[in-house]
Amino acid sequence: MSRIPRHFHFIFGLRKQTEPFHIAHYLCLESCLRVNRPDRLTLYYHYEPYGPYWKLIKNKIELVRVPLNDQVAGKNYDCALIGQQLRYAHHADFIRLEKLLQHGGVYADMDTLFLRPMPDAFFEKPFVLGRENPVINQQTGAMETSLCNALMLAEPGSAFARIWLEQMPAAFDGSWSNHSCQLADRLHAQHPSLAHVEPSQSFYPFMWTVEDLKGLLEECRPDWRGAYSVHLWAHLWWSAERTDFSPFSGALLTEDFIRKTDTTYTLAARPFLPPAGRLKKRLLIWRIFFTHRLFKAKVA
Repeated sequence: MSRIPRHFHFIFGLRKQTEPFHIAHYLCLESCLRVNRPDRLTLYYHYEPYGPYWKLIKNKIELVRVPLNDQVAGKNYDCALIGQQLRYAHHADFIRLEKLLQHGGVYADMDTLFLRPMPDAFFEKPFVLGRENPVINQQTGAMETSLCNALMLAEPGSAFARIWLEQMPAAFDGSWSNHSCQLADRLHAQHPSLAHVEPSQSFYPFMWTVEDLKGLLEECRPDWRGAYSVHLWAHLWWSAERTDFSPFSGALLTEDFIRKTDTTYTLAARPFLPPAGRLKKRLLIWRIFFTHRLFKAKVA
């Protein structure tokens, strides 16, 4: 039996759901099921998703409703808008470590696409995570190395996960990643034997830079050598109102776009799409419903 169980963990719905479950999130779960063939796949949620793609995937996975983290829920962010944008992600930072510590297994963000099965060697280590580009410490302004928490493997009761989770509350300052990715890097420097660090190519072959996001979302550069999965860094471009990292947005990433447009991401995602035409009627009904709701809101 492996040190790390083949139990995959995902988190979604930590804020109220106002839009149907997206095709990209469906593809994350579907690619995990097909590529990794997990013994268990659990999705933790607070507000359950809805919509055609959710109906297509929900019966294939295990669903567990979870409470939100008290410290994050009570945090007064310096900027209310930043708090609105980051709070859901900070809830997930705590929950993912709690579940890995309790059950062991593999955690991945919902904007992940799985490419190749995780090697058996990963499941014999106490903890595994991957390196990302250096980031700015928002308190000091200095550049710091960082270990990304968007994909992690851990044995049950992992010492690294325990120390990390114990120190997270004190490091939680409302910034994007001081308590998560940057803290992980500092802890690994102190306890190198407790975690194995993979090079960025393993889980993050395209980084969160403007150039890499363009190569992933708009261009066709499908070189996946050494990559087991790809992370989309969706929080940087998902909203059409945010264009500092990419002019692309989640609204453009439709099933039709994935089927008909060749980009690095779409070519990798296409094999995991549902059969063509299966959702056409359901999607038409949803479009009519939301058009009607929008019309009523404008009239009101």
